[in-house]
Amino acid sequence: MSENNREGKRAARERLREQREREKVREKRKRTAMVAGGIVAVLAIAAGVAIGLSSGGGSGGPVTGPKGATGKNGLALLAGRPDAPSTLTVYEDFRCPACDAFERTYRDTLHGLEDSGQLKVEYHLVTLIDGNLGGSGSLNAANAAGCAQDAGKFLAFHDTLYDNQPEERDDRFADTGYLDQLAGKVPGLRTAAFTSCTSGGPYKAWVKKSNTDFNGSGYGSTPTVLLNGTSVYGNQASPLTPDRLKAMVAQANRGKAPGSAAPSPSGGSAAPGGSAAPGPSGSGPAGASPGH
Repeated sequence: MSENNREGKRAARERLREQREREKVREKRKRTAMVAGGIVAVLAIAAGVAIGLSSGGGSGGPVTGPKGATGKNGLALLAGRPDAPSTLTVYEDFRCPACDAFERTYRDTLHGLEDSGQLKVEYHLVTLIDGNLGGSGSLNAANAAGCAQDAGKFLAFHDTLYDNQPEERDDRFADTGYLDQLAGKVPGLRTAAFTSCTSGGPYKAWVKKSNTDFNGSGYGSTPTVLLNGTSVYGNQASPLTPDRLKAMVAQANRGKAPGSAAPSPSGGSAAPGGSAAPGPSGSGPAGASPGH
């Protein structure tokens, strides 16, 4: 074999080897691209799931409130006539002792003003004690109050909860069975639908959103009480009394007709059998300084 032939064969073998190397490189690149594409797809799916989870039921997304929920963002429950000329906005926590003191002192005054069409009360339910002391009693009680709203018995159940409020560190309201037991004090409330509602917790996201809204309000303690948007409770230098509240409402309503629309279905006096102990008419302790 001539030298030229040998050189030609070596060159051909070299070209074939180089071609095979190039094919290996191309195949490796192809496999790498396929793996990378799969990883990107998996990450995109995971991100989509995370977005879906974060937007469903969170405090920033849409939530479902009880029937007739009113006020800003539909986060309040109404007591009284919807066309009453003055509005009392009350932020409360069912585990809060200061809220209980407010309710026991002003309950009769509020119900009287509501019944006469002078005042409507918008209750915002919050969960500060759950956050401060742990537990879920504030949340579960507020959800149960939403269930009572659906049955047209919010205010009666609201008053019953305060009549039976446990000691602040006792998270008894976390027990939905106990909440159902208290519902038995409100005629017609303890039904299969109510029990299903308290155990299912359909309004917990709504309560959490109400609490988030309150945390951004700048007040930060319960009870917070506003008459036509102005804070009127908890100022020791200018203490509120039942008589003073009546006078403030009368002054605000001067020249205005009382509300005449049908009272809120959730309104009305507390159910019989409660243990309310409101302060004497015309007196009562100074507005307690909220501590929560």
